[in-house]
Amino acid sequence: MPVKILMVCLGNICRSPLAEGILQSKLPTGKFVVDSAGTGGWHVGEQPDKRSIATAKNRGLDISCQKARQFKTSDFTEFDHIFVMDSSNLKDVLRLAPNDTTKAEVSLMMDALHPGQGVNVPDPYYGGPEGFDNVYDMLDQACEIVATKLIKEHA
Repeated sequence: MPVKILMVCLGNICRSPLAEGILQSKLPTGKFVVDSAGTGGWHVGEQPDKRSIATAKNRGLDISCQKARQFKTSDFTEFDHIFVMDSSNLKDVLRLAPNDTTKAEVSLMMDALHPGQGVNVPDPYYGGPEGFDNVYDMLDQACEIVATKLIKEHA
């Protein structure tokens, strides 16, 4: 049975689709499943933001087939690991957690690089393309560490 990882941001169109694509590209096929969701439901069924798609494409990843969905309580039982992009997402997700055991599955994405420092992945939605490049670079570094840990943990 594959290990399931969920990436979560606000709308599931900018940061978490990038995180999903980046992490999936670093993990062996078949052993791991990566998905993404948003804490809000404004973009359900939509593709990622065109700037996220372009940024990923410029780095050799195709995330255009992803569709936004909203985070739901059942994700706690469906997924083994949940990574959130910022402290606001963390509060929203933890508020839905049915118990302390499921809360333990949730981590800030950037804790992989900066443990316990509360570093957020900035939301690039209202900025230009350079914000998406910056987010990609942050996520790429964090996903490299997460992938290495997951592979060792589930070898």
